[in-house]
Amino acid sequence: MDQQLGERMCFGPFCLAPGERLLTKHGEPVEIGGRSFDLLVVLTEQPGRVLSKRELLKRVWSDVVVEDGSLRFHMAGLRKLLGDGTDGARYIATQVGVGYAFVAPIERQGGTAPRRAADESVKPPVSTTNLPARLPHLIGRERDVEFLVERVADTPLFSIVGAAGVGKTSLAIEIGHRLAPAFTDQVAFVDFSMLENMAVVPSMIAGAMGIAVQSEDPLAVILGHIRDRPFLLILDNCEHVIEPVAAIVERIVEEAPQARILATSREPLRVRAEHVLRLDALAYPEELAGLTTEQILAYPAVELFRERATAADSALVIDAEAARLIAEMCQRLGGMALPIELAAVRVATHGIEATARQLGERFSLGWSGRRTAQPRQQTLQATLDWSYELLSDVERIVLERLSIFVGPFSIDAALDVVADAEIGSDAVAFALDELVSKSLISPDRSRRTGTYRLLEMTRAYAREKLFARGPEAQAGIARRHAAYFLAELVMAEQDEGVLQDARPLRLQLGNIRSALDWCFGPHGDRRIAVRLAAASAPVFLNLSHLIECRTWCGRALAEIEDGQRGTAVELELQAALGITLMFTRGNSEAAGSALARALEIATALEDRWNQLRLLGRLHIFHERIGEYATALRHAEHAVQVAEQIGAPEALGVAYSLLGISHHLGGDQKSARRELELSLQNSPPSARSRTIHYGFDHRNRSGIALARTLWLSGHADQAGRQAGQTIREAAQLDHSVTYCIALIWSWAVYIWMEDFPAAEEDLAAFSACAEANALGPYVAAAAGFRGELAIARGQGGEALGAVEESLSRLRAARYELLTTPFSIALARGLVLDGRCPEALDLIDAALVRCNANGERYSVPELLRLKAGILARCDSAPDAGRAVLEEALALAREQGARAWELKVEADLAALG
Repeated sequence: MDQQLGERMCFGPFCLAPGERLLTKHGEPVEIGGRSFDLLVVLTEQPGRVLSKRELLKRVWSDVVVEDGSLRFHMAGLRKLLGDGTDGARYIATQVGVGYAFVAPIERQGGTAPRRAADESVKPPVSTTNLPARLPHLIGRERDVEFLVERVADTPLFSIVGAAGVGKTSLAIEIGHRLAPAFTDQVAFVDFSMLENMAVVPSMIAGAMGIAVQSEDPLAVILGHIRDRPFLLILDNCEHVIEPVAAIVERIVEEAPQARILATSREPLRVRAEHVLRLDALAYPEELAGLTTEQILAYPAVELFRERATAADSALVIDAEAARLIAEMCQRLGGMALPIELAAVRVATHGIEATARQLGERFSLGWSGRRTAQPRQQTLQATLDWSYELLSDVERIVLERLSIFVGPFSIDAALDVVADAEIGSDAVAFALDELVSKSLISPDRSRRTGTYRLLEMTRAYAREKLFARGPEAQAGIARRHAAYFLAELVMAEQDEGVLQDARPLRLQLGNIRSALDWCFGPHGDRRIAVRLAAASAPVFLNLSHLIECRTWCGRALAEIEDGQRGTAVELELQAALGITLMFTRGNSEAAGSALARALEIATALEDRWNQLRLLGRLHIFHERIGEYATALRHAEHAVQVAEQIGAPEALGVAYSLLGISHHLGGDQKSARRELELSLQNSPPSARSRTIHYGFDHRNRSGIALARTLWLSGHADQAGRQAGQTIREAAQLDHSVTYCIALIWSWAVYIWMEDFPAAEEDLAAFSACAEANALGPYVAAAAGFRGELAIARGQGGEALGAVEESLSRLRAARYELLTTPFSIALARGLVLDGRCPEALDLIDAALVRCNANGERYSVPELLRLKAGILARCDSAPDAGRAVLEEALALAREQGARAWELKVEADLAALG
């Protein structure tokens, strides 16, 4: 073993002296078995490193042959001896399917520290954990915690099933924190209690995982991220979305073998591979006779009541009589955690005796129903009925109105939405404080955002009370709720920081969706609906909920009033609809029409910044469908608008468009000048600006400049520019921008015949496209593989790959890769001796490029044609005239790279 004689490793209250074979706790020797001691020594040699089960067995049981069961037995004993998991202490973590790691900080004393493990420099995956704060003390669930910690890591799907209020969520959160180290913090917590629309279940899961989804299929994106790596997904409150959740879970279990799912629900998901833990109520004394006070207080239900009651009133004294009254209340409450907590808080106000008396009076009928097998919901209903009756009239109305919020809400939101002529702001603020003190509203301290939320069952109960007041009362609060979030979103549009950080936006998605649902519903307000859809579009775009954004914008435009036509509201709706259609349904005519209409409105309003933004979207739209002449006109128009604006950022955008058009059109001298001018004027790339424009103009300028530099004869500069731009795109964390950079850099590496760089580029592109389910890019990746094989002199199957990719791209009206893939196909056909077919393909590409304005590749097409003629035509000089045409065009374009290739071919002809 690596530790030197005399060296000690100290962690927590323990010190380990391997040379002396001694383990102490607070200086006192600890009795520990020989194998367990050896196991601890091996683990502490390399803290933080995961040691495989095979390695541990080899090191600790080198003299005998044993099975994995012995390792698990001694590991469990060692953890128990160290108190692993007690009061938050963590010493040994399990890496699912691999082994174990010592995770506690170690202070070495004496000797010299062991050398760093060779693989210790490898950085762990970026943490995606979004777990809520755990309870400081999870009462009565020790066995459940121990059971789940042991089983969840090795089980594809575990469901915690139980009645509402029994404590499923708290248990799941605790398990998430316990297992986070074993999954290297790759844990995501999804709270479906805020969700009202089952259609967005996949998007909500992706959002909780921190994944940007820019495709029709969020589930494919989720699978792309976790298919080949360990991940713990915690799905909370599944009962009201059980069908879509069950379908998603089954796919994950089948296609992501290292992923683990922990679900909470009132009923099992009923899918393959599901294991179920039915969470019972907390244990309480069914018979008090013969029990001492200490024995009564030891029951988990009584312990929970006591802890919550003394927290609400630190002066509370629990004597023998109080302990018995608490035990009787726990009996009446059936050991259910939520009703116990509600009752315990009442003790601080009414005292133990009064609370016990009221509980008996208010809950007698309810508990009789439970004993005759009525649903557990009746128990919660009774609890909430009782809590509701203890409120003042104003507190009741405030609680009901607060149920309009889905998820967290601020004090400002509560005051604006709840207050009206009947109840003023001061009364609302006072009632809110009272409701918090009575545990009917929970302050969200974990995020330190000063927000509040209603528990799921409390909100449902309060909403029923609100509905009972009639449609007019419901409509009034819903209208103020929608108006509040409309105003918030309008103000947020002026703050770039809002779009830069997506986390606060994600927290309000439930409220935004709820407001939109009501506004577009049968009793909603259509005028607010249209404005709210427009104001929420940047939020959905920022969070990559493109399909949802497209849906709301489409509905708003279908119901827009005459007074809103031609306004900034319609402009935003059309602009968002156009770009979401383009990325989710391909380059359809509807996408182009929406963008054109938005530009028409911006022009009429003399809104030059929006003209520039829309000209950029129209430019890339027409570029993608192969209408290069139209794209050039948009670029020239953008320059005019930018000059009128006069700001450097505007000029950077406009010259980016113009430089790209000139590059594709074959004017490399102008392209280089304009692209460099764009980069000089463009501010640093930022996510907020990328979301605003729809893609990153600076990044597109950089990668287009790399291609232009290569064509101009500066290969080294082109390679450096391509590498720098790809790195910047990766840091931007915007999948579409990253894929665009990789597509354009691919051409540079293929032209340079730098096949290792091309392979690295392709691997990154393919991974990004598949992980984000970007259909056209996935199709392109298959074509790139074929193109690379052909460039290395292989034909056969590579031809089929390129042909299939080209067919799929054309179906999506994505023409930007048609010419490069046609060139690859022609080269592959020549390799297979199919010269006439190759010649026909080149001639067709020349006709298309001359017709649509894609002129940059024409010199190379002509050079390839000449080569085919020279190879396959009986006349030796059949291709000379074609080469001379290619040479003249290359010089005219400033394409020195093509020029050199043509000159070499002419020299070969003699």
